[in-house]
Amino acid sequence: MALNDRELQRYLQRVSDRWPIERALLGGARVDDLQGAPPQRERGPEYVVVLVSSGFDGVPWLERVHQAGSLWDASEMGDRAEVHCYTPAEMERKIVQLARVRRVADRGLELALEPA
Repeated sequence: MALNDRELQRYLQRVSDRWPIERALLGGARVDDLQGAPPQRERGPEYVVVLVSSGFDGVPWLERVHQAGSLWDASEMGDRAEVHCYTPAEMERKIVQLARVRRVADRGLELALEPA
């Protein structure tokens, strides 16, 4: 099943309207499927989004995650997303601390906002 690239672009635009996104990564079971992962496995979340922005500095973690998560359109994408929002310094620490974030950083898709 292909990703809804058009909706991913709309999502990135909605998020970047609030914060300057320096890096956006997409992982999760749907990305693993596209990369040839076997069907018999522990799937985990269908989508894992990792957003990196210096604009998150000073914004409480739960608030940024809630806002960025509420911009995800689960009906368009076919499922909910687990959203992670970090400053660049936080991202460096989370890659070491959290296996899920490390996996997305290592094997996920780098998303880029296309010019309008």
